[in-house]
Amino acid sequence: MPAQNPNFAESEAQRVIVFMDEANVYHDARRCFHADDEAASSHMGRVWPPRYARELVGRQPHGVTGDRVLEEVRVYTGMPSGKRDPKGYAAHRRQMAGWEAANVMVKARPLRYPPSWPKVSAMQKGVDVEIALDIVTMAIEGAYDVAILASTDTDLGPALEAVNRVAEGPRIEVAAFRGGRQSKRLNVPGQHVWCHFVEDDEYEKCRDYRNYNLA
Repeated sequence: MPAQNPNFAESEAQRVIVFMDEANVYHDARRCFHADDEAASSHMGRVWPPRYARELVGRQPHGVTGDRVLEEVRVYTGMPSGKRDPKGYAAHRRQMAGWEAANVMVKARPLRYPPSWPKVSAMQKGVDVEIALDIVTMAIEGAYDVAILASTDTDLGPALEAVNRVAEGPRIEVAAFRGGRQSKRLNVPGQHVWCHFVEDDEYEKCRDYRNYNLA
């Protein structure tokens, strides 16, 4: 495996792209910080992507030098069906419009609805593949010096392994919440990948309280 190059010339800022698995971040935040609230409102667990990204980019892994600049925030999300769930669709469209107005790159894929829906929730389909393709392709293209993946989805592990095989490739880092009963992170077997653990105080700074169900 080619060694990642953590140090850059002092005059060159490290271009950082944050790849955010929106549903994974949301559900991890709810398990981590709102697990004791059975009636937790739907906004509990939401973070505002630009603030969350700035929090992560403002951190520096141990032993790594050089300035960092947030090049792009990319959010990957599942889109409700306008026919099956018009209210959920409208709320999610308002949410995505807010992200895009804040210069966030949003990539949405339709949710998959099981026959037993709504008793069984709709599920994301293809979002992890979209993230994996982008994080690897953009590494090969030299689009970033550092990628921070905000997700604990183990299906994304092979994508991180692939980036680490790119000669003179970029640095890969991950982000996860830590607090309450939860403290899990995405690991890559046999490789050291730095994790930015976001705890309660940092989470509170990044929260998004808007009710997107209201027009």
